[in-house]
Amino acid sequence: MRSVLSRAALAVACIALAVFLLFPLYYALLTSVASGAQLFHVEYWPARIDLSNYARLWQEQPFGRNIANSVVVAASVVALSLALALGAAYALGRVRFRGRGLLLYTILGVSMFPQVAVLSGLFEVVRMLGLYNRLGGLVLSYLIFTLPFTVWVLTAFLRELPVEIEEAAIMDGLGPFAIVTRIFLPLMGPAMVATGLLAFIAAWNEFLFALTFTLSDAQRTVPVAIALLTGASEHELPWGNIMAASVIVTVPLVALVLVFQRRLVAGLTAGAVKG
Repeated sequence: MRSVLSRAALAVACIALAVFLLFPLYYALLTSVASGAQLFHVEYWPARIDLSNYARLWQEQPFGRNIANSVVVAASVVALSLALALGAAYALGRVRFRGRGLLLYTILGVSMFPQVAVLSGLFEVVRMLGLYNRLGGLVLSYLIFTLPFTVWVLTAFLRELPVEIEEAAIMDGLGPFAIVTRIFLPLMGPAMVATGLLAFIAAWNEFLFALTFTLSDAQRTVPVAIALLTGASEHELPWGNIMAASVIVTVPLVALVLVFQRRLVAGLTAGAVKG
């Protein structure tokens, strides 16, 4: 009897947690298919589905270009973060040198700085390199918060791999680059997927740097584009358009997490063993 009650309580708790987490997305979806006075009435089931908010979103501003910008920036950040972190993880996880622990904790400490603390200095760097109002400036700035995390997780994962694998590769005459790319890389699939997906989500949702380092609509990413949506008058907010945009940019992230959920959990669990 106690076992049945505990299972029932666990099921109720899981359902309540799922409702709590998914209801905001569900209500955003409801609002995105409403129009006119229907937007200001609380309804939990759509009386009528109106897709005009989605149509206006694509017609009134370059939202497709904004989505493409976010995809390019996020994908570039993930590629650079994983490529740089993989080499750094091998050095920090396998090569013994003085100050290795201090360097690793320094890398982790860098990720704890708030974005606003480095905003002014980073703005000068971006402007000096001629990357202001360019997607390259966003890619460079996003590495500040994605690279430390990827280095830390991949280093912890790499430390867990058996040393005998590396020793056997060295006996076969492989160098460090071949060991990393041909031996360790295939074994680090879960960690690479987990860190890459989290870096993609962080870059996709970033707002402060995107707002500061871009000026024109053609170079803005979706978070800034959504924040700058305006209605017929200056002080009017088009809630239907905003909710439609939120649904469009959120659903792909949810789909990615669902597709890679097993690798995501495996990668984070393995990377959290040490550190």
